[in-house]
Amino acid sequence: MIKRFFTGLLLATMAISCSKQPSSVKSDLRAPAYPLITIDPNTSGWSYTDELYGSTVKHWTERPFPLLGVLKVGDEIYRFMGTEEVEVFPLLPMGEDTPWAGQFTTKMPSGDWFSKDFNDQGWQSGKGAFGTPDSEPSSKTAWNEEKIWVRRPFQLNEDLKGKTVYLEYSHDDDVVLYLDAEELVNSGPATAKNKRYKLTPEQAAKLTKGEHLIAGYCHNTGGNAFFDVGLVVEKDIPASFAKTAQQISVDVQAMQTHYTFRCGDVDLKVTFTAPLFLDDLHLLSRPINYISYDIKSDQPRDISIYLEAAPNWALNLPSQASTSSTSKNGNLLIAKTGSAQQPVLQRSGDHINIDWGYFYLAGSDQNGSVGAGESRALRQAFAAGNDISQVSGASTDGHQNIAYTKSFQVDGEHHDHIMVGYDDVYSIQYFGENLRGYWNKDGKNTIEAEFAKADQEYAALRKRADAFDADFMQEYTSTGGKEYAELCALAYRQSIAAHKLVEAPNGDLMFLSKENDSNGSIGTVDVTYPSAPLFLYYNPELAKGLLNFIFAYSESGKWTKPFAAHDVGTYPLANGQTYGGDMPIEESGNMLILTYAIARMEEHAKYAEKHWDVLTTWTDYLIENGLDPDNQLCTDDFAGHFAHNANLSIKAIVGIGSYAKLAAMLDKKDVAEKYERIAKDMATKWKNMANDGDHYRLTFDKSGTWSQKYNLVWDKLFDMDLFDKDIIDTEIAYYLTKQNEYGLPLDNRETYTKTDWICWTATMADDKATFEQFVKPVHHFMNTCTTRTPMSDWVFTDKPERRGFKARSVVGGYFIKMLEQKIAAQ
Repeated sequence: MIKRFFTGLLLATMAISCSKQPSSVKSDLRAPAYPLITIDPNTSGWSYTDELYGSTVKHWTERPFPLLGVLKVGDEIYRFMGTEEVEVFPLLPMGEDTPWAGQFTTKMPSGDWFSKDFNDQGWQSGKGAFGTPDSEPSSKTAWNEEKIWVRRPFQLNEDLKGKTVYLEYSHDDDVVLYLDAEELVNSGPATAKNKRYKLTPEQAAKLTKGEHLIAGYCHNTGGNAFFDVGLVVEKDIPASFAKTAQQISVDVQAMQTHYTFRCGDVDLKVTFTAPLFLDDLHLLSRPINYISYDIKSDQPRDISIYLEAAPNWALNLPSQASTSSTSKNGNLLIAKTGSAQQPVLQRSGDHINIDWGYFYLAGSDQNGSVGAGESRALRQAFAAGNDISQVSGASTDGHQNIAYTKSFQVDGEHHDHIMVGYDDVYSIQYFGENLRGYWNKDGKNTIEAEFAKADQEYAALRKRADAFDADFMQEYTSTGGKEYAELCALAYRQSIAAHKLVEAPNGDLMFLSKENDSNGSIGTVDVTYPSAPLFLYYNPELAKGLLNFIFAYSESGKWTKPFAAHDVGTYPLANGQTYGGDMPIEESGNMLILTYAIARMEEHAKYAEKHWDVLTTWTDYLIENGLDPDNQLCTDDFAGHFAHNANLSIKAIVGIGSYAKLAAMLDKKDVAEKYERIAKDMATKWKNMANDGDHYRLTFDKSGTWSQKYNLVWDKLFDMDLFDKDIIDTEIAYYLTKQNEYGLPLDNRETYTKTDWICWTATMADDKATFEQFVKPVHHFMNTCTTRTPMSDWVFTDKPERRGFKARSVVGGYFIKMLEQKIAAQ
């Protein structure tokens, strides 16, 4: 078997380091966004710009998660991370905070509906925000239709000329926004939360005393719907850290993101390290990141480092009341912040942030100091060389930021670290029972104790992470090329940190995904399916953790349908399926295929034997309904659902074949022979039904169509011998004629694609060169895309823009090429 590289788990490590260069090959990929803090779906911080100091650190929802890093060299101060988040006051609060009155219609209006003079008497009245209430809890008025037009009139009591004004808005999906009939925002195909458009001085000058109007149109292209809009005005507060360091380089590895800077004549290296060793479950679930920093100076220098975080990390809305405090535990100084109310597990949904538990900074007490106070006072104290622990007070919104600083002299090199962490107290609600994170599953541990362990283990874990990254780039480059290695390195932390690891009441491992930016479901099976190759490759126990709760849902009698459920709730509440539609063939096929994949990796079928009855029920459903599917949802439901889906039929056939292979592994010879005959007979029929000359159809009933048949990859990987070998060869040759600049479209209907499925399709190729022909355009997209977010899996192939989705776990599907290599070595 191929060597396993991981021996650890999710210890999200943020490191600022300037020591010797890592031995791994540098990645040349300009990431769409750079992973910094990767703990779980809630505690997730990214840099959205090429320079670390070019923007505020943000959550994957695009909400600001201010994290400020500053280095003081003598009397000179250099900001190397984040920006000084400006303070604003809400002129027109968003509906998430305060409901607002507006008029709306879901039928296309005529005339200048966005004008102040438009007669909207025929429109309905409602309170903003508007959205699907089940999945968007902040919705005040239900919006379940495809499109909505909204008018929000408002009155100004003074002129805003000379002020800095922002239009703030949230939307799912496409939005167009007008202010007094002037179009300010046209998002195209996108979603966003609490995004801001800065008005030009000329636009702000038009906001005079009197009546005005914000008008908006939002188009829900599928799934959840949401629309909210308001105005905020910037407070006039001068910056404390205007001068920036000079960024020299950035390098995304699997476990680490490295930055190098020049601060005057001093070198600073910043490395965000997440030692996610997937076979160490305690470490994987430890909710702590490191911030390591290494500094080099050729002459003696007095240096201080400063790290500051805002309460936003522990709030759903910045307007929520918060509390902050500091303490000392052993040799560690600790600062924490969290909401005042602590509504544990009271909030669920997609674009929401956690507002229970506490966010932490921790560092050595040797020449260190921690403080909690008003942000400008903290910064001024640091700049003046004063003790930040003496700072008190709060900002006008009542918040106290937290900060850590340390002073030292450098004559040569200096190496140290700061830690970042989050204790969510309870992580998941599972059929009414609140569960803690795996690291504290019995409730006997404390976050302070974990910080102490993390501090003690820092040097060893950092060394292991360096070694892992070096091996990773070498192995992945050898297997799929450098572009493939760089894509997988960027995908690694994103995929893992889109999950939460907990233990079920019966002792089963549960590795629960959040369906980020696509509806917020928890444990979605058709998100598990594409992400599974990463976890099958490194630790099949985690692959089981992706399936256990779906099996339990059916076996408990809570889910009574003869096919697998789509999900077990809306994150973080796993109390039963909340998605509005079933995916019978999709999810049943997924569960069967992945159960067989686990058996192949473990080289026994004990896991399948444990769930044999429900696997049999799902298989029989596929036999009855899978060859020529009726009009039902599948994992690509965003593209529309239809009958006679040829690729979905492949999934059903491979699912049945997987059941047959499992039966053979369990010495159920008669069962194995029966179901293998059925699967092969269906595969023969499939070939005749889908044949369209030089390729195979998107749907059986429509000639001249085509689609990626990525589900065939399992027939190749596991040498199942269900489908004729020439089918894959025919499809691969045809796909190469359909590629665009940024990749292979999903099918003939649109120019967009799914990057995870491209990697599956590429793995069907027989040689590395052809594999790279499919993968290099995906790398090209990520390297040049203009929509800067954590990596999207739903992108256009004819322009460098994402179509939707971001920060999802499905990029774990990129690892299927590595899985193929591991299976071949068995």
